[in-house]
Amino acid sequence: MALAITGSARRRGTGGAALRLLAVVAALLGALLGGAAPASAHAALTGSDPAQGSVVDSAPEQVSLTFSEGVAMGNDSIRVLDPKGKRVDRGKLRNLCSGSVVKYGAGLPPGLPDGTYTVAWQAVSADSHPVSGAFTFSIGAPSKTAAAVPQQEAGGGLVGALYGIARYLAYAGFVLLAGGAAFVVACRPAAALVRSVQRLVVYGWAVLTGTTIAMLLLRAPYTGSGKLADVFDFGGLQQVLLTKPGAALVSRLLLLAAAALFIAVLFGAYARAQEAGDGDPAEDPRRRKDLALGLGVGGVIVAAGLAATWAMAEHASTGLQTAVAMPVDVLHLLAVAAWLGGLAALVVSLYWGPAVERSAVRRFSRIAFGSVLVLVATGLYQSWRQVGTLRALTDTSYGRLLLLKAGLVVVLVGIGWVSRRWTGRLGEVAEVTEAAPVDTDAEDAASDSGTDTDTGTDPGDVSRETAGPAPDPARAAQLARQQVALRTARTKRIRDADPERLGLRRSVLAETSVAVVLLAVTTVLTATEPARTEEAVKATGAAGRSAAANQPQVLTIPFDTGGPHGKGTARIDLDPGRSGSGNTLRLRISDPSGRTRDVPEVKISFTLKDKKLGPLPVAPKHIGKGHWSADGVQLPVPGRWRLSLLVRTSDIDQVTEFRNVKIG
Repeated sequence: MALAITGSARRRGTGGAALRLLAVVAALLGALLGGAAPASAHAALTGSDPAQGSVVDSAPEQVSLTFSEGVAMGNDSIRVLDPKGKRVDRGKLRNLCSGSVVKYGAGLPPGLPDGTYTVAWQAVSADSHPVSGAFTFSIGAPSKTAAAVPQQEAGGGLVGALYGIARYLAYAGFVLLAGGAAFVVACRPAAALVRSVQRLVVYGWAVLTGTTIAMLLLRAPYTGSGKLADVFDFGGLQQVLLTKPGAALVSRLLLLAAAALFIAVLFGAYARAQEAGDGDPAEDPRRRKDLALGLGVGGVIVAAGLAATWAMAEHASTGLQTAVAMPVDVLHLLAVAAWLGGLAALVVSLYWGPAVERSAVRRFSRIAFGSVLVLVATGLYQSWRQVGTLRALTDTSYGRLLLLKAGLVVVLVGIGWVSRRWTGRLGEVAEVTEAAPVDTDAEDAASDSGTDTDTGTDPGDVSRETAGPAPDPARAAQLARQQVALRTARTKRIRDADPERLGLRRSVLAETSVAVVLLAVTTVLTATEPARTEEAVKATGAAGRSAAANQPQVLTIPFDTGGPHGKGTARIDLDPGRSGSGNTLRLRISDPSGRTRDVPEVKISFTLKDKKLGPLPVAPKHIGKGHWSADGVQLPVPGRWRLSLLVRTSDIDQVTEFRNVKIG
């Protein structure tokens, strides 16, 4: 990275170099905190009605879910399962969104029996990532449940892994395609003739095209069933094409067709123009300039369009200030491509091509530094948008991963600084070599001695082998290939003998090793909730836990007094079940069939043996058939209290049952 930015061959002052290094660090941290490309802002469930783990007296009319941001849901996105695992919701989604509140519901039939119900939900975030979850609530009293909820989260499993690999390969392909082409047009036109650079750009196009098709096919199972076999479900593919991510992927394919034409001109007509210009300086330079201008304008349009396919379907399209965030995201991606893709083109030129001109390195240095300035501005904005506060850097998983990534980036910059020193030396050596006059006398002497100065072979061997009135065409072609191989070997031997190049290779290898670790951390980061969302979910969770703490403590106590009609069930609700005098106790007596019934007498008391408190009697009032209530029940301290319930069903038939209840 630092190689690209400070790759100018001229020496600079120490102060200026230090300022540039600081700029690089700022840009990297800005890009890191911004997380424009791979980071994902998933929606999160922030509330539900009934609340998770709650107990309600009667069946609600519907189950509603509230999300932190916009989601896409269908009729099967919310499923309510009874204690036996049977689906009981009406199977039709209700859109309850109002203003900035994102809320959906599923209707329930009346008269649902008591027991514990499971709510399983699945949705697709506005940033195109699937989310899912499940929770339970109870009607009347908790019960055992046989509901089977899928253990695999949406977007997980083999399909999720394949989709993630395709997604990151798509980013890599875009960087190589856009950045490599920009390096050729803006920095080193002669690279259009370099085979390694041509392969780099073409491979970038091929990878981006292949992964885009793969993502289209994987999209339906990725956001739905999670089954790899559904890749061939063309009905699901048709549904994907109607979504925002599907439209973005199709647009990307259309733009890649235009990019293919761009590549054909770049390495066809443009490369031939460069070759003709090198062979004949009098060759019309205007044609080359017109081609360069056309490629430059067309390339910027195509690259910006490709970057927009991410911005319109990823996290920039949702959340705060989307009208600003989407153009900023496009600029961020273009800057990353110009920097890292250009660096890749420069590296392959240094390793597998002719000597790179000093002027080309200087031009790339200026472009890369401009990319740094763009990354600083866009990265700072994205960091504010996704992280929000400094505290979130240490209090959230996303923030801690960002700090780890920042540490790796600092190490990478340090190694890049070493690469910069080797690059400077390499440029100086290249300048001396270019400026050194050719020693023609030495070459003539070597020729007179009959020895090739590069290979140490006798040129006469070749002339003797090719002598004759009718040379064999196959043999001539073989000799031509051998001569090309000899020239290539000579160039490689001279290049690899350069100690500066060897040092550069080692430092670049170290940079690559750190980058691999950095990529692994980034992969984990993309599956983590952004700091803003995580903080919001924590706040909502704290409120939910507080609300859950205020939910009644429910006890279901079967009894049998031994006399006629002596069997039944007592249900006790203690609300909110906390220490103090603000508790309300409700008692319901029912027969074995579940119908409420009256009994002559009930008594309740609480005892806390550890503190030697009690028994504290409670005198509930009869308020209706089978119902009793008592307000202001006082339980002085928290702990595990022992509840005593006496039920009398006749003049002589009675029983006392005991249960433990935890008071907070």
